[in-house]
Amino acid sequence: MEQELNNEFKHVFEALKKEDIDLFRENFLEMHPYDQTRLFSELEEEERMRLYSYLSPGEMADIFEKIEIEDTKGYLFEMEPFYAAKMLGDMYADDAVDVLNDLEAEQLASYLTIMDDEAAQEIKELLHYEEKTAGSIMTTEFVAIRANQTVTQAMQILRKEAPDAETIYYVFVVDENKKLVGVISLRDLIIAEEDTLVTDVMNERVVAISVGEDQEEAARMMKDYDFLALPVVDFQNHLLGIITVDDIVDVIDEEASEDYSKLAAVSDMDSADRSPIQAAKRRLPWLIILLFLGMITASLIGQFEQTLNQVAILAVFIPLIAGMAGNTGTQALAVAVRGIATGDTDKQDVRSLVLREAGTGVITGTSCGLIIMIIVYLWKDSIYLGLLVGASILMTLIVATLAGALIPLLMHKMKIDPAVASGPFITTINDIISVLIYFGLATAFINYFT
Repeated sequence: MEQELNNEFKHVFEALKKEDIDLFRENFLEMHPYDQTRLFSELEEEERMRLYSYLSPGEMADIFEKIEIEDTKGYLFEMEPFYAAKMLGDMYADDAVDVLNDLEAEQLASYLTIMDDEAAQEIKELLHYEEKTAGSIMTTEFVAIRANQTVTQAMQILRKEAPDAETIYYVFVVDENKKLVGVISLRDLIIAEEDTLVTDVMNERVVAISVGEDQEEAARMMKDYDFLALPVVDFQNHLLGIITVDDIVDVIDEEASEDYSKLAAVSDMDSADRSPIQAAKRRLPWLIILLFLGMITASLIGQFEQTLNQVAILAVFIPLIAGMAGNTGTQALAVAVRGIATGDTDKQDVRSLVLREAGTGVITGTSCGLIIMIIVYLWKDSIYLGLLVGASILMTLIVATLAGALIPLLMHKMKIDPAVASGPFITTINDIISVLIYFGLATAFINYFT
C-alpha cells in the first residue's frame, strides 16, 4: 500500500522532502480530499509536522474530517494547540464534536477556550447531546429560510450562507418562531418565479427526527425515504440542525462494527495495531463469563454420570447434538437481529414470526433427525440409539431455533441492544438445552439400551 502511494503521489512526496512549499501546495491542493487523507496517513511524524506548517488550519480541516476517529487523537496532540483549535473551529461542527468527544474533559476545555467564540459555542451546543443520538450527529451548518419570504430573498440568503453550509440541496423553511414548517429542494427554488412566496412552492409534508432519537433510527429513516439530509427538531418542532448522508454512512459503519463485535462476544472490534495485551483485556471478560456458563453444561453432564456409565456410547454424540443446537440457534439469531436492525421485525406480527421459526425448526429438525437416525442405525446397528439421537436432534433444533429468534426479540422489547444476545451466548444456552434434552430422553428410556 505504501509503495503504491509513493508511486501515485511521487511528485508530492518529493516536494515535501525537498521542503519546496510552493510546489507541494500546488500539487497537494489539486488532489481529492480523500487522496490527501491517504497520503497524510502514510507520512512519518517529521513529515507531518512539516505539512502542518505548509497548510492553513482550514486546509487541514478538510483532511481531518476524513480521518478515522480513533486516529485523530494522536495527530491532534502533535499540532501546536492554537493551530489545532483553529483547525477544529474550521471543521463542520458535527465532525469537530466527533473528534472532541474522544478527549478527556481537561483537554476538551483547553481547545474550546482558545477556539473562536462562535465556533466554540456551536460545538458546545452539540456536545450537550447524548452520544449516539440524532442530536450528537447533526450539524448546525444548514440553510433555513422564512415561509413569508420571496424566492428572490431566499436565493440571496442561500448565496450568502451556502459557503458555510454542509449541504444546500434541501433548504428548510421555518416560521417566525423558528419552527419547521416545510422544505424546498434547490431545484424547485431555482425554477420558481422570483416574486413567488416560499410558502407557495414549499413542501409542507416534512419528515423530521427528534433530537433525542437513536442514531440508528436516523439511519433507518434516511434509508427508507432516500434523503440526502434529515432535519432534527425538538419536542416543540423547532429546527435544531440537520443530519447529512455522509454522517449516516459513518453511523451505518459504526453500528455494523458494533453489532458484529457483540455477535462475536467481543467488547469492541480489535484494531489491527492493538497490542496482544490490549486485545486480551477486551476479550477476557466475555470469555470468563462464557467459561462459567460452560461450567453449567459440564455440571449438567455430571448429573447424568450414571446414565453415561451404563451406556458409554452416548458420549460420542454429545458434540454432534450440542454443535447442531449452536449452529441453528446462531442462524435464527442472525435473522432476528437483522430484522430488528432493519425495522422489518417491528412491521411483522410477533406471533407469525414465532410460528414461522417454529415451523422452520420442525422442518430442519425432522430432516436432520431422520438423516442422523439412519446413519446411527447403520453405524451402530441399534434402532433405539438411532431413534434417541434423531429425536434429540429434532427437539433440540426446534427449541434452539425458537431461542435464537425469541431472545433478541425479548431484549429488543426490554430496550436492550439485541446484538448482546451474541452467537457464543446463544450457543452456550443451546448447549445446556441440548444436553438436558439428550440425556433426559436417554435416562427415560435407559432400559432399551442396557
